[in-house]
Amino acid sequence: MYITREIEETVKRISGQFKVLLLTGARQVGKTTLLKHLAQGSGRTYVTLDDLAVRSLALSDPALFLQRYTPPLLIDEIQYAPALLSYIKIYADTKAQNGDIWLTGSQRLPLMQGVTESLAGRVGIIDLQGLTAGEINGAEYTEPFLPTAEQLLRRLKNANKQSLKEIYKLIWQGSMPALYNGGEHDWQSYYASYVQTFLQRDVMKLLPVNDEMVFFRFLCAAAGQTGKMINYAELAKAAEVSAPTAKQWIKTLEAAGIIYLLQPFMPPGAKYIVKAPKLYFFDTGLAAYLTRWNNAEALEMGAMSAEFFETWIVAEIYKSYANKGIVPPLYYLRNFNGKELELIIYENGTAYPVAIKKSAHPQKAVKTFAILEPVSADANIKIGEGGIICFADDLLPAAQDLWYIPAWLV
Repeated sequence: MYITREIEETVKRISGQFKVLLLTGARQVGKTTLLKHLAQGSGRTYVTLDDLAVRSLALSDPALFLQRYTPPLLIDEIQYAPALLSYIKIYADTKAQNGDIWLTGSQRLPLMQGVTESLAGRVGIIDLQGLTAGEINGAEYTEPFLPTAEQLLRRLKNANKQSLKEIYKLIWQGSMPALYNGGEHDWQSYYASYVQTFLQRDVMKLLPVNDEMVFFRFLCAAAGQTGKMINYAELAKAAEVSAPTAKQWIKTLEAAGIIYLLQPFMPPGAKYIVKAPKLYFFDTGLAAYLTRWNNAEALEMGAMSAEFFETWIVAEIYKSYANKGIVPPLYYLRNFNGKELELIIYENGTAYPVAIKKSAHPQKAVKTFAILEPVSADANIKIGEGGIICFADDLLPAAQDLWYIPAWLV
């Protein structure tokens, strides 16, 4: 069963503007399924470099490869044959029409280096994440999330109300399409296989890691930090590696699309701000598996309940921008007194503050928004409308230009 993706119109638009389209993202988020669905009836040839015979041809004779598989063409897992990019450039410069070549790739960091060197100006790059809550529940949101009254009221028209238990079932289940396509995937077995594939096919290629279990311990420790400021010393201790190695491994997880490092909000002139990034897993199901929460009820009542809720909300808002082909303008703000706004959405010189609280009526959170005022004064930026994303039953005013936003409205 194919699940319609919010990013489909973005893929069509970017494909019409560039000769080459590159769709990146973590393993199993649905890159190939999406592009094969959009290619139906178009005569586009599909070829995957997971096939060792095809990969051998792409590596040994890239020119012959492009004669054998003529555009319009969809090449899956392009990171396995980076030398092919130079020949795709030649084709793009001499013969290609817009949208002729579609590529997918899972290892973003090394792949991006090859793309920027070989295909600059010729390639449109889109990042795909797992399913959004709207895709799973059938609620369509056509614009990136902003906590403004105008947009929130529009969202209310399409939203499907959900209970605390229903939301934590989504958080625990995760966002991988395979778990929602009508198959008989067992959650535990699926993520066990996912982690094993990730370790063997991505980590061992990107890093000089001799012992998979060392990196697995590190991966579990990183999942334990989701929703928190990153602590390299703790990660290094958990995996029994050095702090520089922990930093390098975090970069690997980021390159593989497993985690997101949310940067602090530091506009020019701002003072007294904590500068460490916060770590979030894109897929809360994977994080739940790694931290051994075996059902949604245990996760909701457990010690990491609030962090998982925050992680899920940040990922949903991130996807609302990425699915429109927009680099998510997301930050967080924490001052030296330990007060924090979980998200700042910064657009056109305006900062839209968002708090994320696992509570039905987090009244004390209203006071936290004052920490943005000195930053606004120092950096000369405007403060826009804001919201407290929580478990309120409905969209309600919390203060002037501030809303209690139900989690199911994100």
